[in-house]
Parts: sequence; structure tokens; C-alpha cells
Amino acid sequence: MKIHCLFAIFLSIILMHGVHSTVFTIKNNCPYNIAPATLTSTGGSVTTGFELAPQASNSINMPSQWSGRVWARFQRSNNGGRFTCQSGDCGSGQVACNGAGAIPPATLVEFTLADPSGKDFYDVSLVDGFNLPVSVVPQGGCSTSADCPVDINAQCPAELALKDGSGGTIGCKSACVAFNTPEYCCTGDHNTPQTCPATNYSRFFKNLCPKAYSYAFDDPSSTFTCTAGANYDITFCP
Repeated sequence: MKIHCLFAIFLSIILMHGVHSTVFTIKNNCPYNIAPATLTSTGGSVTTGFELAPQASNSINMPSQWSGRVWARFQRSNNGGRFTCQSGDCGSGQVACNGAGAIPPATLVEFTLADPSGKDFYDVSLVDGFNLPVSVVPQGGCSTSADCPVDINAQCPAELALKDGSGGTIGCKSACVAFNTPEYCCTGDHNTPQTCPATNYSRFFKNLCPKAYSYAFDDPSSTFTCTAGANYDITFCP
């Protein structure tokens, strides 16, 4: 009887907390090396950064309940032992970002895993701008992908463009990052959906990547859900 009671308690704990660890498989489909990174908002810590050669991939076991973001850096250098990237850098000076986030502009993949409703939420955000195309494809539980598969850098307006030393565009800032005004950042008197509508700049991003967040209040067409426990393939330059 005691064994049966202990088993019942053990089973209830398993059902309550779950045993499935979500796996992020991150692939580099770009023709050059990239350095993906993660930033945890809530939940257990995970790998904070690594390098991927073209066509290489890496899988990360995520905590059962986690929220945070994934992005990728490129045009990297390692001068004097200090690791830096011209696009998407986190400023740590190392391959691992160690709790630091992306310096805009950067294409962000955002997740909330296993929220209280038993769902995963995920999106691709261009609120801080764009630096690399990306796709998020769930494996199991649902079939709706989130993505920004277009190279926005090639079409970026001059006033939003981030240039490298040779004059090439390696990032496209959002209007908020470029101009830092309330009407573009949805702050101050513009902090509601009614007072911060889409602008010509956010529509530029939305027209190219209709599944991605183009500005702060772009929720209805940009957030996707899946049953908690799915795995996710995240591909840069899909």
C-alpha cells in the first residue's frame, strides 16, 4: 500500500511538472559563420552563445518553463582575444554573452515556454530592427511557423541602415532605435495601441515580413502559440 501511495505521488509530480525538455535546434544556413546567442528573462539559465559554420547546427535543451530570446551575430573578429561582432554583438567580449542582450539592430526570436495555460508562445520581433533572416518551425504540437525570411538589409532605407567599414549594410534599425521618439517607440503619450498606430517605417518591415512584429503593438498577426512540449527548429538565413 505504501509503495502504491509513493508511486501515485511520484506520478502526480511528473504530471504536474512534466518530463519533456523542449529542444531548440539552431541551424546556420547563411554562407558565412554566425554566432547565435540566448538571453534568459525567466527560468533556468541556458547556453548563452556559440559559433556555427555554414550548414552547421547545435541543439540546446531548454528548461521546461522559460522565457527569453534567441538571435545571431555576424561579421565577427577575435582581435587580441576579445570576441566582437559588427552586427548583433552583445558587448561581452566573449563568444558567450553571459547575460547580455543584443545591441540593436538585431532580429529577435522570442519565446515563453509552458506558461500557466499550458502553451508555448513564440514570435519573430523586428521591434529593435533586423540583422539576419530567420525562421522558427515547431516540431510536434502545432504547425504554424514564425519567420522573417527576407534580407531586409538589401532594401533598408538609408536613414535606418547600419553600415560596416566597407559601406555594406549589416543591419536595419527600427524607427524607434533610429530616432528614439515616443511616436515610434510607443512611450509617453503614445503608450497605447490607439495612440501608437503603425507608421510608414513599421509598414516597411511588415510588408517584407508579415509574420514578424514590426512595432510594439503589432500583436494580432505576430504572436503564435503551440502546445507546451513542442521542439523548435530555428534557422538563420532559411
